[in-house]
Amino acid sequence: MRIELDTTQLEKARTLIAQANCIIITTHMAPDGDAMGSALAMYHWLQSTEHRTQRTDQISLIVPNAFPEFFNWMPGVEHIHVFEKEQELCKSLIDKADLFICTDFNDPKRIGPIGEKMVASSAPKILIDHHLNPVDFADVMFSFPEATSASEIVYRFITEDRFAERTKTTDAEGPLLLKDIATCIYTGLMTDTGNFSFNSTSCELYEIIAELIRAGIQKDEIYNAVFNQYSTDRVRLTGYALYRKMRIYPDYHLSLITLSADELDRYHYKVGDTEGLVNMPLQISDVYYSVFMREERAKPGTPKSRIRISFRSQGDRPVNIWASEIFHGGGHANASGGEIFGTIEQAVQIFEKTMQKYVKVES
Repeated sequence: MRIELDTTQLEKARTLIAQANCIIITTHMAPDGDAMGSALAMYHWLQSTEHRTQRTDQISLIVPNAFPEFFNWMPGVEHIHVFEKEQELCKSLIDKADLFICTDFNDPKRIGPIGEKMVASSAPKILIDHHLNPVDFADVMFSFPEATSASEIVYRFITEDRFAERTKTTDAEGPLLLKDIATCIYTGLMTDTGNFSFNSTSCELYEIIAELIRAGIQKDEIYNAVFNQYSTDRVRLTGYALYRKMRIYPDYHLSLITLSADELDRYHYKVGDTEGLVNMPLQISDVYYSVFMREERAKPGTPKSRIRISFRSQGDRPVNIWASEIFHGGGHANASGGEIFGTIEQAVQIFEKTMQKYVKVES
């Protein structure tokens, strides 16, 4: 289904961007491929649009915390500021901002301390997101839960109407997008659909991909950069998780993997090392639901650990309501996330207590 952006909202967003001098682009904590792709695509587009040649604007891209090393190849990544590492600089940039562009999150709480300062700011905000139940915090909201990704909505935002004219090549028959923008968008599309294995049946999606290829992306190289650059420790952690920590609930066609902070430390865990792990149990013939829980050790002054939870499913078996109602998250019908504060054991207890309500029992 084609994502249609409201003309009035587009005009309002254009006006806000044209009037802004200090723009902050931001995305959610623990940035994944869609967060990185949508935010970087917006960064490149804003840097390339013609209104930038008329003023000395400042455009900054700030993420709350570290992103996986396997995204270091992405064009423009060297311009990203990580709030946890550069707090004073980031606070100064946020204080000066007269526009915030928010991608791939539905609630300011998902960007941690950045969200607190952003909400306190009187500067207008533009939201580009695809998660359920967005909090009404932005002046302009492009929220489409039916979209594959925030990157898909960014594509529409950039190429819609006269916006497209600003990023066309000099060749009238050429691509709508600059290669760097297209590369970032494809990364978001690819990662948020599990390399197009779920939430990816729309003809419109493949029309977008055709346009991205026309812009010059090297899709095989992008796949290799994201999925084939694992460390030895990551591969061994994956083996341990599947062999030792995977539980199967056969009556529910359901798999659960849990990893504690101590177990992660044993394999020298780095951000992103468990990316994609939740998808692997779905390769089992009679497993239709997969859940992965990862413990983040409590920080000083914080009484409880944070348990990050990923949900995946196949076919007409939604998991986003489970993630939303029980684990304070949400997402796609077949790919969602959530979190809970406490111990892994407590999270598993809640999981087992509620799975009967949210898992479709099949013969």
